Amino acid sequence: MIGIRNKWAARLLLACLLIPGSAVLAQALPPPPGTATTAGAPAPATVDQTWQMLDYLATDYAGAVHDGRVVSASEYAEMREFAGTVRQRLAQWPPGPAMPSLQAQAARLVHLIDNRAGTGVVAHQAHALADALLAAYPVPTAPTRTPDLARGAVLYRQTCAACHGARGQGDGPAAAALEPPPIDFTDRARADQRSVLSLFEAISQGVKGTAMAGYADRLPADDRWSLAYYVGSLAYAHQAGEGAEAWKDNAAARARLDSLETLSRARVEQLAPALGERQARAILGYLRAYPHALPSTVSGLALAREKLAASLAAWHRGEPDEAGRLALSAYLDGVEPVEPQLDARDAALRAQLETAMGAYRTAVAGGGADVIARERAADELLQRGQALLAGGSAGVASAFIGAWTILVREGLEALLVVVALLAFLRKAERPAMLRYVHAGWSLALLAGLATWAVASYAVAISGAGRELTEGLSSLFAAVVLLCVGLWMHRKSVGGRWQAYLKAKMAATLDRSAWFLFGLAFLSVYREVFETILFYVAMWNEGPRPWLLGGIGAGAATLAVIAWVLLRTSRRLPLGKFFSASSALIAVLAVVLTGKGIAALQEAGWIGVHVAPLPRIELLGIYPTWQSFTAQAIVALVLAAGYGLNLRRVPG
Repeated sequence: MIGIRNKWAARLLLACLLIPGSAVLAQALPPPPGTATTAGAPAPATVDQTWQMLDYLATDYAGAVHDGRVVSASEYAEMREFAGTVRQRLAQWPPGPAMPSLQAQAARLVHLIDNRAGTGVVAHQAHALADALLAAYPVPTAPTRTPDLARGAVLYRQTCAACHGARGQGDGPAAAALEPPPIDFTDRARADQRSVLSLFEAISQGVKGTAMAGYADRLPADDRWSLAYYVGSLAYAHQAGEGAEAWKDNAAARARLDSLETLSRARVEQLAPALGERQARAILGYLRAYPHALPSTVSGLALAREKLAASLAAWHRGEPDEAGRLALSAYLDGVEPVEPQLDARDAALRAQLETAMGAYRTAVAGGGADVIARERAADELLQRGQALLAGGSAGVASAFIGAWTILVREGLEALLVVVALLAFLRKAERPAMLRYVHAGWSLALLAGLATWAVASYAVAISGAGRELTEGLSSLFAAVVLLCVGLWMHRKSVGGRWQAYLKAKMAATLDRSAWFLFGLAFLSVYREVFETILFYVAMWNEGPRPWLLGGIGAGAATLAVIAWVLLRTSRRLPLGKFFSASSALIAVLAVVLTGKGIAALQEAGWIGVHVAPLPRIELLGIYPTWQSFTAQAIVALVLAAGYGLNLRRVPG
């Protein structure tokens, strides 16, 4: 940093720059900072500078006056100068509704300093005037995205550590040559008076009269905010763990610190009356170090990008568990809610994004060297998705096709299971048992609607909960279908089906009535809830008439498929029917296995290792080694079972 070695010369320069009407350098400088750029408000930069003076005064007054006595004449002169400058500047700004109150507060501040009032009284008055100033003339006071503390730490080492020291204690290699000495960021008494916004302004504009130069022209705003948050966390780093617990338990703190704006402007001395000094320090220290813990006001893919960046920052800090949690949240809370919109516009992009997010989670969990590359790949896809969704609402064609595709894709597997059960019972001449199957799928539809209503209006069901429900139910259904498929194949070879029907079918089916009900219910329910969520998201986007048309067309398609399958099954001889049904059920077992593993991967229960395979969701094929291996195992079990059945056939 380029510093000013002569403090008195620096103060003269500060007076020249900040005091309106100064004759010094008047010809060389732009119009005075108090000059308004519009008819009703001062320039934003002038508001920033005035706010910074007030914040600086509130913090440094303690070094000028103690117990009504001046302990540093130079510091006291500076405090009076700053207070007078603020009052003079306000007098030159255009009149407005808040101006009388601002001028009165400024006059009171000057009066307090002239009379050497107590430190706390002056600090309170300066902060109150600063807050009123921002309320009257709003300027940006918070970052536009969650700060990256890992980036802040890197910037600190590069630009600050030489003066302020590796730990922020003001003891860097260059500190001895500086007058005044660099600030000790771990000084809690001073840190209690400062907000992150204070630090951001100091980083942006510099601190006149010190070696601290401004970085507004050298660092982008996001970097300056990341650096400010990192520096603001140093005084309270040892209390971060305590702060995490306090943040969870303290509803008053969560109500006060509900956004990046409130957090960026918060100070310990401001929060201490309500929270207590210790808790205020602990909570602010925690939130400054982990700003992603705030309730987010963004959603969708913007939220996913925010959490993905926070995950990478946690990984850089050596916190793989936290990085994994944030990576999973990025998908479940950011990507999954907008999957229907993405699917309707670019299904391939949605599929690539799912795989990329899963691969990043696996890289984080495994500590692989490709974490950064995986994060960049996922973020690039998220940006593409944002651009795609920002293009306006879906067109009529995409709404119709998307609605049709979702219903056919999600409903076909359940339909095949139900049709197989119905056809089987009809072939077995057990019409009385049909009602159990019909009751199963009918109640599954109602249960899906009820689950959606509860999740929407009563109890929040997380994305992880939805994926776990789908994944575990898919795997359970796959196991059941695997057993049923092997059983049907065994009865279909060597004439065994005839003997079985004559001897045991009636008794077995009577004992299996509730099994048939359960299988029909489970097969349909696992698809209904997710399908409803898809349609709700698409309904909010429109166009609704075409969405309803797509749903109707999808239902008609499924009805035609069911009619064809049932009609064909009636014409098949019983032996061929058993063979065909066992083959169909075997295929469904493999499909559901792949889908179950994919859902558990999305829920974070299973890792994702990308495989060079196509993605065919209708067949449950996904480009990951985990799903491929699981499907291969099921296929091998089926092949072995079929082979064993054939070997047992009498020659």
